[in-house]
Amino acid sequence: MGTRSKSFSHSIWTKIIVFVVVILCFTGAVREFLNAAVLNEGDFAIVFEEDYFQSSSYIRKSEKIIGSLARLINEYKNEKHILNGGTISEDEIRAEEDHLYTEFQMNSRSFNPELSEAQNYEKFKEEYASKLSQAREQLIKHDLREYHSITQNLQRINQPLYYASDGVNVWSNTTKKEKSQFTSYPAYMIFENYKSEFYPKQLNDSEYMYWIKETTASLDVEKPVVYLAYTEDFLKQQMKEWQDDKTAITTSLYRLIGFLAGLVLSLLYLIIVIGRKSFHDEKVHLNAFDKLFNDVNFIGCIGLIALWLGSLSAFGSEYAEKILIPITIPIAAAGLILVLSLVRHIKNRTLLKHTLIYRMLHGFFSFFRDVYNNGSMAIKTVLIVVGYPVLIALTFFMFPVTIGFAAWFALKKIKAFKTIQEGVERIKGGDLQHSIEIEGKGEFSQLAANINSISDGLKNAVDNELKSERLKTELITNVSHDIRTPLTSIITYVDLLKREEDPVKVEEYVAVLEQKSQRLKVLTDDLFAAAKASSGNIPVSLERIDIASLINQGLGEVSEKIEAMELAFKFNHPEEKVYISADGRLMWRAIENLLSNIFKYALKGSRVYIDIEDTGNDVLLTFKNISAYELNISADELMERFKRGDESRTSQGSGLGLSIAKSLIELQKGKFQIQVDGDLFKAMIYMPKSHHNHK
Repeated sequence: MGTRSKSFSHSIWTKIIVFVVVILCFTGAVREFLNAAVLNEGDFAIVFEEDYFQSSSYIRKSEKIIGSLARLINEYKNEKHILNGGTISEDEIRAEEDHLYTEFQMNSRSFNPELSEAQNYEKFKEEYASKLSQAREQLIKHDLREYHSITQNLQRINQPLYYASDGVNVWSNTTKKEKSQFTSYPAYMIFENYKSEFYPKQLNDSEYMYWIKETTASLDVEKPVVYLAYTEDFLKQQMKEWQDDKTAITTSLYRLIGFLAGLVLSLLYLIIVIGRKSFHDEKVHLNAFDKLFNDVNFIGCIGLIALWLGSLSAFGSEYAEKILIPITIPIAAAGLILVLSLVRHIKNRTLLKHTLIYRMLHGFFSFFRDVYNNGSMAIKTVLIVVGYPVLIALTFFMFPVTIGFAAWFALKKIKAFKTIQEGVERIKGGDLQHSIEIEGKGEFSQLAANINSISDGLKNAVDNELKSERLKTELITNVSHDIRTPLTSIITYVDLLKREEDPVKVEEYVAVLEQKSQRLKVLTDDLFAAAKASSGNIPVSLERIDIASLINQGLGEVSEKIEAMELAFKFNHPEEKVYISADGRLMWRAIENLLSNIFKYALKGSRVYIDIEDTGNDVLLTFKNISAYELNISADELMERFKRGDESRTSQGSGLGLSIAKSLIELQKGKFQIQVDGDLFKAMIYMPKSHHNHK
């Protein structure tokens, strides 16, 4: 059942059905939007309006008439006023004069730059008198056309009734002239002597009333009068039309929301399943349409939109509803096919790569990159020699630019060569710190990088050699000092023993000789162990070891030394057993060296912390103690052979314990680190975690 459901959800027939649904929903949404936009002049706020008198439709119809009357009162008045130039402002005259004066400066021979502005302006007025007069006449004609257009539109209005006067001129579509005659109607607007009166009263609460108030505020005659009234029959007709429009727009908006919901859901489903054969199919299956380049596809989508809008505009709003469906369906289908092709390329991550521009640029740069990477200097020189004349021929109209570019390119290469030449001279002279800096990725840049690499290699070799010599010198000095001290004591006490006859002193001398001999033996054994551990010749047998048990057992064996030093050991480990992969013998030897280091250098009566932490793949073993000596050397120096925490070398250590422990841990594929923070000494051992028994 699950397989059948997956097959149905991604079948070609399902996709075709959903494709058709998308087209139908889109067409329906466009149709309903246009229907709603035509009604009430595209004002969808009518859906939320409850009262006709507070609606934008009522205020818009009233404001259109009042606005026209206000323009007649304020500006145009009558034909005689216009013909006398009463509507032309000084700014308009000045703008025309400035335009003609600019023309005079550029074209007239009468203009003399050596004369003053006023003198040239007088010549301009004389020469351009006719043009100035024509410009004035054009302004008058324009205002006259506007006046006739407004009056003709007002004459076509039978309802509502209006009457307006500026004290001289009267504009009206009724014989009624008195205010009382207009206030007898069920709805009216009165503007008289800068006062306004509205009925019904809810007009004052309309959010659109500011349209009318802004218009009437511009009335600047001495006693303006504007009356507007709606008869009862006309008002009922307007209210019915408003209610019908509201119902129609509301219905269209509900349908629009339904179509949009269907469009979004079906389109989203189509985007999810397109290019796949099931929900678990990771491969994107392309088809013949997807061979079209994506940038061409995108331009095609824009072209279809322009074709659709142009087709609707060409037929006009009168035929828009009739031609909407036959035009929208094929164009929307073609556009959706292109969009889904883009979606498949987005899923396939080839949106940019499958473009004509990308292919051309990629081919162009690939060719030059291959020549650059694979061609020799001779080939590149030939390309420049051949290509430059071709470039000159193609850009002959900008020959100075190409010459300048060639000179800049040659100068840049010469400077790069000179920089490399000077850098080699400095390095040859012994300045190994010098680095040759060349920008770019050309041959000179690569050559400079190679020379810098050689210089860095020489510097590292010299530094390593100096460090090696220093370590050898310190090793010889420390070994000589540590071995000579007990050897000198042995020689001294042997000489004393030869001459001593007192049996008691002889016994004391023999005890001292035994102590110094053991000391000498420890030094030679440690030196041998360090050499053997660092050489890697010690056999390693890895096994599964309970690290906590190993440490507990070891601490039990050295309990006497712990008591003698009055040290307080704090051992923290996980409750569950933690196993490591290690050689038990070598692991204990490394831990024993660390404990021995603690006994020799830890502050008497202090605490020692041993922590075990499971870090995932590794187990971290940490030893922390307070040193009795001032640790004024770095952690790296403490790891060197025959280095001790006490620079005076008065302690009994050989200085090899940490070096031996590090070598033994690394033999077991672990990692050994130490940290020094003031008098706090911290040793950390990382060992691989064991997940099964080793055979």
